[in-house]
Parts: sequence; C-alpha cells; structure tokens
Amino acid sequence: MPLPRRSRKEEKEEEEEKKEKEKEKEKEKEKEKEEEKEKEEEEEEEKEKEKEEEEEKEKEKEKEKEKEKEKEKEKEKEKEKEKPPRRWKCRCSLWLSLHPSTSARRER
Repeated sequence: MPLPRRSRKEEKEEEEEKKEKEKEKEKEKEKEKEEEKEKEEEEEEEKEKEKEEEEEKEKEKEKEKEKEKEKEKEKEKEKEKEKPPRRWKCRCSLWLSLHPSTSARRER
C-alpha cells in the first residue's frame, strides 16, 4: 500500500524546519568559533602579561645590579677618603731624614 502523498503545505513546512535547523546549527558553529577565538585571545593576553612580568623582573634585576655597582663605587670612594692624601715627595734633606722609607735605607 503506497503512502499517501503529502500536501504541499506539509512539504514546505518540513523544508522550512530543515532550513531552521541548519541555521541553528550554523549559529552554534559560529558561537563555537567565537568562543574559540575568545579563548585564544585570552591565552594570548595571558602570554603577553607573563612576558611583561618577566621583563619587569629583568628590569628590577638590572636596577639591583646597578645599585650594587653604585654601592661598590661608594665604598671605594670611602676607602680612598680614609687613605691619607697623596703628597708630593719632597727631596729636601729634612723630608728624607724624617720619612721612614728613606731613613730605613740610610740605616742599612
């Protein structure tokens, strides 16, 4: 027994339903794509943030190194200040007789 033929209205309705389902599927696919894009963007942002943080850490390390160098320079300057100032060596007989390095030589 053959199936009764569907009316044109029913066929049109079925076709419309199929189209709607396809549209919904497409919308879902688009939503998924958008979500994936958003996730990728978020991941990229996180990576950028991490890079920035690393750069900041490196800058801080460099600053610390510079500070240490400056401290060392200051220490050297203080040591130089503690040393007696350099004087011109006088070749006069008084200086030669009073200065320990020359007096020791003469005693030998």
